[in-house]
Amino acid sequence: MQSSAKTGASIGLKFSVLAGLLFLHLPVLLIFLYAFTTEEKSYQFPPPGLTFKWLAVTWGRQDVWEALGLSLKVASIAAIIGVLLGALCAAAISRSRFFGREVISLLVILPIALPGIVTGIALRSAFSLAEIPFSFWTIILGHATFCVVVVYNNAIARFRRTHGSLIEASMDLGANSFQTLRYVILPNIATALVAGGMLAFALSFDEVIVTTFTSGQQTTLPIWMLEELVRPRQRPVTNVVAMVVVLVTFLPILGAYYLIREDESDRNTR
Repeated sequence: MQSSAKTGASIGLKFSVLAGLLFLHLPVLLIFLYAFTTEEKSYQFPPPGLTFKWLAVTWGRQDVWEALGLSLKVASIAAIIGVLLGALCAAAISRSRFFGREVISLLVILPIALPGIVTGIALRSAFSLAEIPFSFWTIILGHATFCVVVVYNNAIARFRRTHGSLIEASMDLGANSFQTLRYVILPNIATALVAGGMLAFALSFDEVIVTTFTSGQQTTLPIWMLEELVRPRQRPVTNVVAMVVVLVTFLPILGAYYLIREDESDRNTR
């Protein structure tokens, strides 16, 4: 009889995984810790004391609320634009065959592959040449460039797994284009669109570089944090805001992860 092979990771591999996780997440945990420190101007470890007063101080800061409101509005609208345009682009490229199809697909995903500073400079130059004043809407247009790509990648992967015979069968049975879209296409790609929209929202909410070049006098929450870092007073307030940013971006990403995971599980059990 053959002896059963030993299963399980080695001690070295487990240690490497633990070290990698600590390297990735320990700085984030320190932000949470220093959001409750009693020390205002410097970092000490361990903290000299813990307090909840900075939560109340942050709650009373009107500039924080204004920046938070702007970030939520920008991220929501940019995500909606991303869902609409990303889904349409994915549908056109996945369901059609035409000359230059792969080139267009590359051009759609190019904005997320370029460094953010390149995209920011390009957008700022374009807005200046077109004499478009920097405002709330220029931030949204800047964020939409990568939100479209995030949704597009999710949607086109789902379109490729949706067999074309379903659409053909729907049309053969007398359904018009709207009915086919409502009862066949959308049920098959809905989770991909929702997950893509969640990821787009999270990326837009914490975006800094493109926002810096397209915001003008507008201040989103990440830009507020960047400006506050140069001020030595009330650093715990900045950490509290950073904690909020982590939570607001983490929840949509977690939701998108489980949404895609459950959808894949359902498809595998069919």
